[in-house]
This record gives sequence, structure tokens and C-alpha cells, in this order.
Amino acid sequence: MLRILRNWADNYFSDEEAVYLVVLLLVIGLTIAFFGGMLAPVFTAMVVAYLMQGLVGALERRGVKRMLAVGLVFTLFMGLLIATLVVLLPMVWRQLVLLVQDQLPHVLKNVEIWLRGLPAHYPEIISMEQVNSIVAVIQREVAEAGQGVLTLSLASIPNLVEIMVFLVLVPLLVFFFLKDRETLVNWMLGFLPRKRRILSHVWQEMDGQIANYVRGKAIEILLVGGATFIAFVLLDMNYAVLLAVLVGLSVVVPYIGATVVTLPVAAVAYVQFGWGGDFALVMIVYGIIQFIDGNILVPLLFSEAVNLHPVAIITAILLFGGLWGLWGVFFAIPLATLIKAVINAWPRQADYSPGKLEAQPEA
Repeated sequence: MLRILRNWADNYFSDEEAVYLVVLLLVIGLTIAFFGGMLAPVFTAMVVAYLMQGLVGALERRGVKRMLAVGLVFTLFMGLLIATLVVLLPMVWRQLVLLVQDQLPHVLKNVEIWLRGLPAHYPEIISMEQVNSIVAVIQREVAEAGQGVLTLSLASIPNLVEIMVFLVLVPLLVFFFLKDRETLVNWMLGFLPRKRRILSHVWQEMDGQIANYVRGKAIEILLVGGATFIAFVLLDMNYAVLLAVLVGLSVVVPYIGATVVTLPVAAVAYVQFGWGGDFALVMIVYGIIQFIDGNILVPLLFSEAVNLHPVAIITAILLFGGLWGLWGVFFAIPLATLIKAVINAWPRQADYSPGKLEAQPEA
């Protein structure tokens, strides 16, 4: 057993750079685990600045001076942030409250009528006592969910100061991360060993893939959400803003989000239009949007940016979503890409065999 462990260690930790990589990953993981809450504004600002750096670099390549490029990109970021906080979120909140107050009782009533008709058609499968139990559970859960939504604003008042501090610190940190990027990067590199071939390999593999993925995902959210909003407004759908936001955010979770968000879209359309041509039209238009997203928009935006198997993507979503909730879901694929890059770059004993060492070109 000891020999097996020794051979395994020699195979995967024969290079000192592998030890550096393990230590770095442990430090990052422990920092997030123990100080993630306190440093949330810093981590958020780093992610936002990293994503916007691509736009700053694009402006610089077109001859715009760096400070001017940073100012333009930061102004765009602040405009989008203010528009989201002042316009979008209040509209979504109002429509969510109306949905809970007005639509849920109708949906619950229709479900109850359907359930109470099942024993007459399938007496050997379900009884009226079972239906009554199911209805009671549904009523209790819906009542609790509705009460939770309606009282959320009151419960969040103690956290209002924390939210305000977050909203002030993140833009400020984003500006300094963009403005002093080179200084901060050189400072952080000073803590790393001079010999960092593996770290460089991991970063090079991740940089293009993760940046392209997250930027493409942001564009996909805007396009899918915007197209859904326009379509639902033209179809005179209730709660068009709320449903459009849900459909837009659903693209964050591949294979699962679109399936889950279909339920509220269908429920609202059914309560508003009933079974008929209007309901069918809504679902056809919604299906067309999903088809265009999955078969045209996603290949166009991402291509081979993230080469992960669907099983790996779903596993990453379940794992990181369970660990970090919504943020874990959003960053599941970038984190899976990081793991894949580390595995690909990890040194093995076979990489240092005489034949391979002779075949490697001199630096």
C-alpha cells in the first residue's frame, strides 16, 4: 500500500511546480471558504473588472488611450448598473408581487380541480383521500411561498446598510482594478515563484475560454431576455418583464434552465388565455426563441470556447450550485474549465521520460 502511494506521489508530484499549484489552489479555496463573505465586494469587483478588461483592450487596440478607454467602459458599467437598480429591479419586483397575489390562486384552483377529477377516472391508482392530502400540501407550500415573497422587503431592511455598502464598494473597486491593472497584477505575481510554467499553462488555457464564455453568456442573457420581452409584449402577455428576466437568466444553467422556466411561462399563458390558439401561439413563439438560442446563438457565441462534455457541465452545476447557490451555478462552467485546465497541465512522471525530454525544444 505504501509503495502504491509512493508511486502515485512520484508520478503526480515529481515536479515542484505541482506543489506550488496545489498550495496556490488551497490558499485560494480556503480564502473563499473562510473570508468569502467579508471579501465578497472584492471578488465581485475582480470578476467584473476582468470581464470589462476585454472591452478596454479592444478600445486600446483601436488607438484609444488607456485612461479614456477605462473611463468609457466604467461609464457604460455604471449606466447599466443604475438602469438595473432604478428601472429593471422595481418592475420585476412589482410584477412578482402581482403574480403571487393574483395568478397563484388561479393556478392553484385549476390544479385542485384537475386533481379532484383524477379519482373518478383512475380510481385504482389514486383515491380522494390522497388527493385531499396533496391539495393540502400544495396550499400550505403556496401560502408559505407567497408570504415569504410579500414579507421579503421587510425582512431585508436590516441588511439595507450592507447592500448599500456593497453597491458603493464594488464600482469603486472595479474602477481601481481597471485603472491600476498592471500594477496590481505585477504585485500579485511577486508572490509567485519565478518558475511557473504550469501556472502559466493553466492561465493561458483558462483566460481565453472563461473570458469568452462569461462575456458570451452575458450577451446571450441580454439577447434572449430582450427577444422574449419584445415577443411577450407583442403577444399582450401579462408579467412580460418578469418572464423575460426569468427566460434570460435561464440560459445560465444549460439543459436545465430552459426546461424549468417553461413552467411559469406556460402557467401564466394558461391562466391568461386558457387552452386555445393564443396559448398555443405563446408556446410556439417561446419554443422558437429557445430553438434559435440553442441552435444558432449558442454555437455563434461560444463555438469551441468551452470544450466540456454535457455530463461534466451538469455535474459542475449540481456540485458548485450546491456549494455556493446562485453564484455557484453561474460560475459552474468556468470553475469546471479551471479544473480541466489544471488536470491538462498537471505534470506526470511520463512527461519527464528521457524520450520526451530529448524531444522538447530548448527554451
